[in-house]
Amino acid sequence: MCFKPQAISENTATQKEPSRRRILQAAGMLTVTAGQSAMAAAASPALPTVRLGKYQITRLILGSNPFNGFAYSIPALGLHMKEWYTQERVCQVLHRAENLGINTHQFSYQPRAVPDFQRYQAQGGKMQWILLGGGRMKDDLSLIPEVAKLNPIGIVHHGGVTDERFRNGQHEQVKEFLKRVRDTGVMVGLSTHNPTNIEYVEEHGWDVDFYMTCFYQLSRPREEIRKMLGELPLGDVFLEGDPARMCRIIRRTSKTCLAFKILAAGRKATTREELEAAFRFAYENIKPGDCVIVGMYPRFKDEMRENIEIVQKILKAPV
Repeated sequence: MCFKPQAISENTATQKEPSRRRILQAAGMLTVTAGQSAMAAAASPALPTVRLGKYQITRLILGSNPFNGFAYSIPALGLHMKEWYTQERVCQVLHRAENLGINTHQFSYQPRAVPDFQRYQAQGGKMQWILLGGGRMKDDLSLIPEVAKLNPIGIVHHGGVTDERFRNGQHEQVKEFLKRVRDTGVMVGLSTHNPTNIEYVEEHGWDVDFYMTCFYQLSRPREEIRKMLGELPLGDVFLEGDPARMCRIIRRTSKTCLAFKILAAGRKATTREELEAAFRFAYENIKPGDCVIVGMYPRFKDEMRENIEIVQKILKAPV
C-alpha cells in the first residue's frame, strides 16, 4: 500500500480550509509526497546502531510521550499535544522519523496507541518498536501475551510503577510481570527513574535483558522532596544532579540502557546550543552500546531533522 501523507491542518472551527502557508506551518514541515518520502529515505544517512538481542536499533529512538499528551509541564501543554496529535499526525511523524533514519519507536500502551501504530504499519511503516507496559498492562498481566503477538522487540515494566512498587516492598509484583514477558519469548525490559532500583535488580540477579533509565528522578515522594529542599516546589522536580547520578549506574551495568528524558521534558531545548549540550552529555556519559529515547513535537519546527543532525554530529555518523 502506497502511503501519501496528507497536509496537516489546525482543525479550527473558524478555518476549515487553511492556506498552504498555514498548513506547512502546522505540519512542522512534515508534509511530503510518497515519492519525496522515498527520496528522503535514500538521501538521509543512517544513524549509528547498536545490537539489542537479535536486533539492530538506532542510538536515537523516537519516544511516545508527546503522542499521548504527557508533557511533564503545565496541564495546558499536555492538552495542546494531545489535541494536535491526531492518528493521522502520529502516523506522519512515525513515517517522517523512519524516512530520516530512526528505526525504532518506544511505544506506550495507551487506549488509542495500538490502533495508531497498526495504521502506520498498514501504510507500510517498518520501524521496530519497544513497548512500555503502562496503563491497563500494569495490573492486567493477561494483556502481555496478547501484545507480544504484535511482535515488539521487547516489553518493559513501566518506570513509575517500578518506583512505586519498590518503595512499597512489592518487588515480587514487578518480578512476576517480567516473568510473564519472558514466557512470551519477547525481550524483557525494566524502566525506572531511580538508580538505586537498578542496583537492587543487578545485585539480586533478576532476569532482565535491558533497562529504560530516566535521567531525572521524577518519582521522589513529596516528603523526600520537602526534606531535601525545605519546601515543596510546584509541579515536577528536575534536579540538575540527577542525570549524573543515573549515568553512574548506567555505566556500571553491562546491560543495554535506553536513557530517556535527557532533555528534561524540553527544559534543555530552549536554544540549539543547549539542545546539543544535552545530547552530548547523554552520549558521553552512557555506554557506547546504549541509546537515548526522545519524544518529539514538530508542530513549530522540524525537531526530528534538528535532533538527528545533532546526534550525527556528536556520534560522527557518516554524511
